[in-house]
Amino acid sequence: MPDDPTHDTPTGRLRAVMAKLRDPEGGCPWDVEQTFATIAPYTIEEAYEVADAIQRGDMAALKDELGDLLLQVFFHARMAEEAGHFDYDDVARAIADKMVRRHPHVFADADIATAEAQTAHWEDLKAKERAAKVESAEEDTSALHGVAVTLPALTRAEKLQKRAARIGFDWPEAAPVIAKIEEELAELRAEMDAGAPLARIEDEMGDLLFAVANLARHLKIDPETALRRGNAKFEDRFRRMETRLKAQGRDPAAASLDEMEAAWQAEKANDRTSGKTAE
Repeated sequence: MPDDPTHDTPTGRLRAVMAKLRDPEGGCPWDVEQTFATIAPYTIEEAYEVADAIQRGDMAALKDELGDLLLQVFFHARMAEEAGHFDYDDVARAIADKMVRRHPHVFADADIATAEAQTAHWEDLKAKERAAKVESAEEDTSALHGVAVTLPALTRAEKLQKRAARIGFDWPEAAPVIAKIEEELAELRAEMDAGAPLARIEDEMGDLLFAVANLARHLKIDPETALRRGNAKFEDRFRRMETRLKAQGRDPAAASLDEMEAAWQAEKANDRTSGKTAE
């Protein structure tokens, strides 16, 4: 590959590769026409693929997916460099400075003995940094300012709740959250029974999901991770249900609901017996 850029370091080579791909003269037409907005969805997708490889425990896939995610960083940094905003070194320098600033117990003489104390300290520093940005830019002063609207909905719900909790707007324990879930479920059921418009039912469903995310937060469970595990469990059991029906000579698509439910319960019982899951 005579046109393949080389460099003394792998990251330097990747930086050169990205510059070549973005070169209007001889680069890749697709790469050249991309913008921050068009690349952003790929960045999000690659982050999810990293999480998927981790969940599957596939280290070979994780290496590849981390490379794909790293490419996204270089892609954005290259576009910013072309526009005169910043470059990859600025990105690396800024995050290194931030890590040093947020870990005074490692890089300075602060005394933070536990992971829990570090988490609290981290959040305090982040709040001070946000406040400094607000003060200098005369921006939104809400405690909720800066929670990205493009986050997955469950993740954003948890982050909004954490921000609200920082100024005392929170239940002290999980029990009242469970009561709130029951209240929201009753309100959803009432709207359904009344034949309410879809928009109102959707509104109540949103309140219910928000309350469920709040319970996950109180239990120190990441709601996105919990739902991904739930999705994986459903998919695994559903596939085994299909296999069971086929082994019985039945087409799953033509089976009755009762037949599918019987096969589902059989697989669920197998899971309990094997200790795979209690649900």
